[in-house]
Amino acid sequence: MKTTSLNITLTSFLVIILFQANTLYAQMAENSIAKRVSDKDLKWLPAPDFFPNCSFTLLHGEMSDPNLDLFFKIEANTEVVRHTHKSPERMILMSGDMEVQYEGEKPVIVKAGSYLYGPAGKPHRAKCLDNGPCVLFIALVDTFDAVVVKE
Repeated sequence: MKTTSLNITLTSFLVIILFQANTLYAQMAENSIAKRVSDKDLKWLPAPDFFPNCSFTLLHGEMSDPNLDLFFKIEANTEVVRHTHKSPERMILMSGDMEVQYEGEKPVIVKAGSYLYGPAGKPHRAKCLDNGPCVLFIALVDTFDAVVVKE
């Protein structure tokens, strides 16, 4: 009986050690990323139809996974309809000038190099002004979604 208990304990211990080693290896095996908006290897995809003249490219992660990073491009003189996301957004405007307005707040004009934070669930709209395209770096905490909000 003692031998069986010892074997079970040792087996459990080995499983835990192997799991932790595998997790550590996966973290160490992940490569760093450095991308520019102008990189030729980026695959720009069309945004959903309710975002006309917009496209995006994934930088890190997958659309269905949390902790997603992407570039979102809005062509000059293009309005982005009022919408929400279930995830907070951390953004840096990489190029262009853009007007952004969150519900209950005054519109602001942001220029390339500006940081923006968008709270989860807060309706907002945007417009890329005439010196576009506007390209946003966006970091999402949760999985990606965009839901149009009727005026």
